[in-house]
Amino acid sequence: MATASNEVHHPVDPGISKLQFAPFSSALDAGFWHELTQKKLNEYRLDETPKVIKGYYYNGDPLGLPARLTLEFSAFDMNASIPARCCPAFGTLYNTNTFETFKSCDKKSLLEKEANEIWESIKSGAALENPMLLNRFLLLTFAIQALQKAYDELCQKEGVTALPYFLIKYHDNSVVISLLKKWDGFFQDQGGKVTVGVYDPCNLSHYPGWPLRNFLILAAHKWGSILQSVEVICFRDRTMQGVRDITHSIIFEIKLPERVLGPGCPKAVGWEKNPKGGMGPRMVNLSECMDPKRLAESSVDLNLKLMCWRLVPTLDLEKIVSAKCLLLGAGTLGCSVARTLMGWGVRKITFVDNAKISYSNPVRQPLYEFEDCLSGGKPKALAAADRLQKIFPGVSSEGYNMSIPMPGHPVNFSEVTMAQARKDVAKLEALIDAHDVVFLLMDTRESRWLPAVIAASKRKLVINAALGFDTFVVMRHGLKKPKQQESGDSCLNNASGSSDLLGSSLFSNIPGYKLGCYFCNDVVAPGDSTRDRTLDQQCTVSRPGLAMIAGALAVELMVSVLQHPEGGYAVASSSDDRMNEPPTSLGLVPHQIRGFLSRFDNVLPVSLAFDKCTACSMKVLDQYEREGFNFLAKVFNSSHSFLEDLTGLTLLHQETQAAEIWDMSDDETV
Repeated sequence: MATASNEVHHPVDPGISKLQFAPFSSALDAGFWHELTQKKLNEYRLDETPKVIKGYYYNGDPLGLPARLTLEFSAFDMNASIPARCCPAFGTLYNTNTFETFKSCDKKSLLEKEANEIWESIKSGAALENPMLLNRFLLLTFAIQALQKAYDELCQKEGVTALPYFLIKYHDNSVVISLLKKWDGFFQDQGGKVTVGVYDPCNLSHYPGWPLRNFLILAAHKWGSILQSVEVICFRDRTMQGVRDITHSIIFEIKLPERVLGPGCPKAVGWEKNPKGGMGPRMVNLSECMDPKRLAESSVDLNLKLMCWRLVPTLDLEKIVSAKCLLLGAGTLGCSVARTLMGWGVRKITFVDNAKISYSNPVRQPLYEFEDCLSGGKPKALAAADRLQKIFPGVSSEGYNMSIPMPGHPVNFSEVTMAQARKDVAKLEALIDAHDVVFLLMDTRESRWLPAVIAASKRKLVINAALGFDTFVVMRHGLKKPKQQESGDSCLNNASGSSDLLGSSLFSNIPGYKLGCYFCNDVVAPGDSTRDRTLDQQCTVSRPGLAMIAGALAVELMVSVLQHPEGGYAVASSSDDRMNEPPTSLGLVPHQIRGFLSRFDNVLPVSLAFDKCTACSMKVLDQYEREGFNFLAKVFNSSHSFLEDLTGLTLLHQETQAAEIWDMSDDETV
């Protein structure tokens, strides 16, 4: 019960340890305050009667977080659904109109009232029928939103965006605000009570900012002889997750000195300390600030830091900025991904592509211009890297004009061809090894196979983006466990090793190392998808905006993964998680994003790794790691049956065909 002690003492054996309980930590979402504001202004108004509200607590937070009782925007809707794996808790909201009423509330009596409600449900047996009655809570609030509204109205009347100091009084269950110069007569009906607001830039929860200091000198000088104390509201106007929030404001009372200040100027303080800790002058070198490149870097950094300061204080920018990204493909997707990466401040971007810029490219691929198409066209990878340097000199960009060997595209025609393929494979391995994130942004399915295998072997995060005409898929590949942790279960199938995950038809709570790759949903090995196609048929034909959408989502998925404490091993979010509390400050961390532009709709499917996958299965990775290029050459020079035989897909096809024949024979006998 709410009134019970948090310790239980054994009456007989004093050696038995005490039973202790971890109390709830209240977690009031910004959406709750926003909804309360709307309710107060449009529905409750001056009504102070108690209101029933609903919260929930979650059994699945990471280690170290306190047990939280959460209230969000849906707290006022008794019929609203509760997020998955959460227990509801009902309570009472006491919202007062004035701070005086808030302070005068008998908080002990309110707590005892809620405790009696719990006790009555225990005695009556109602708690047996509805155990949620055991977890009642109360919330006592002061309607500071009225202060916000009055402050905004005064600022608008005075034609200013903010007032540094203002007078406050509570009158007829409302808040009245006035200018500092209207002091005389303003507090006549307050019984000697004086409340002053200070526009406070300080972020410390228990201390006011510097602007209050000189105001107190003013108050002591002007009114010290008639005032004993002043109530101060440090008004803190913040924006949290896109919602205005003044609940960080602090209220306290200050006792003024008994004697009036003398005519002389009080002692001045305020010199900042230099790097040595002394009060000497601080030297500032402005030479770097005059360098345009330095100015550009500072501006880019400021854009990102504003996100932290204003919206997402927990954002770890260093994890994003320091990520070294390898873009395989410098076409429509590659250009969009590169621009979004630069927007996030990523400093290391490398392109790999073997195509040249054609006349149709610049209108869809924003890193190229018409002049890049002349004289046969510049190599895309080199031109893209050069353009990034021109857009933002702070980025380190490189381009490699090279081909990626592919299944179904033989390389055994000559020693020269084989040597070049070996060289390309070695270079690709070195590039993947030197980067943290690999983006697969190529035109064909088979061109993604080799980097998918290498990245899986090297335990690199892979982000894949592929386009249709009006559909796209963006996904992260499952990140294999380090070899010393594998224990033989890195790639699971749907029949063995994953039975613990199949209890849900939605495959919920799949960790990153059990997620599938781009090839896991296929039951055929990659082959030459461009054979017997004309040149125009080999081009990807998509709606013009699709690549920008998919490219941006690919980068945002990477950022969300990097912000998760477990990185690439993060549990995959699905469409069902959209109403749940997100795992990171940026939101969900899905496995796949499949978009349908014709419906302007996205879904977030999750799929398991496939033990017969032709790219990430252990059979393929073991062969690659043991034989290296010799194994890859067999894949390049053989038909798709080689990989299917190796992984067991051939046998799976045969078993499926046999089952179909058996079903047909059964039908014929019926």
